[in-house]
Amino acid sequence: MSLWEIILLAIVQGLTEFLPVSSSGHLLVANRLLETLGQPPVADLLEVSIVLHLGTLAAVLVFYRREITRLFGSDRRVIGLLILGTIPAAVLGILLKKVVPEELSKLILENALLAGFMFPLTALLLVWSERRSPGEHDYPQLGWGKVFFIGMFQAVALLPGVSRSGATIAAGLAAGLQRNAAATFAFLLALPAIAGAGLLESLEIVEAGTTGTPLGTLATGFLVSMAVGLVALRMLISWVNRGRLSLFAYYLVPLGVVVIAWQLQ
Repeated sequence: MSLWEIILLAIVQGLTEFLPVSSSGHLLVANRLLETLGQPPVADLLEVSIVLHLGTLAAVLVFYRREITRLFGSDRRVIGLLILGTIPAAVLGILLKKVVPEELSKLILENALLAGFMFPLTALLLVWSERRSPGEHDYPQLGWGKVFFIGMFQAVALLPGVSRSGATIAAGLAAGLQRNAAATFAFLLALPAIAGAGLLESLEIVEAGTTGTPLGTLATGFLVSMAVGLVALRMLISWVNRGRLSLFAYYLVPLGVVVIAWQLQ
């Protein structure tokens, strides 16, 4: 993969990992668009995806460093909540990667048409979450059942086009959390999810035994996705606190229509 391609994908990843528009869906559509413009299929997209996800993981670690530090002190109970909330996505992810036949897995996870249908679904989630009155609880007060409920929404976000941040923030609001608490828990929950997905994908690279992108290019992608991710994360928290997430529906619905029309032509 060339330097300009990985910078483009890093910007897409940094923005869409945190903004509620689905990073997996956008990376998939962006790659299909590059191919349509005459670029050859990206043989090493898996390793590039890992590096870009690690960049956004680093952004979460930096942005929420105080909350993460408290996990090992006054908020130790939250560690158990994060483990429980990660289980649904972990189980579904392992099934799709290791149990389901490869052809079916690719049909689900690498399907631009499916992403086109899921973008409007994310838009509906955002509108639904904004119409709910925010709760009064902070995330350390969550019960086990509500955490598992939020985790189920995170599992659904494995589908391309479903925003992980949008789905988990919406679920957190439905579980009675304050707006800022719902966003904070959503991104703390992203830490094991992103790290676990990266581990599974890294094992696939080890099995393949080769990589196609120079380390310098991968490092550039990491830094760009981290920097863009920090900016996007700060923007998202501001929109969540103001109850403005539904604004993204005006982007997601037309995007879904365009992608569906493009893939069906």
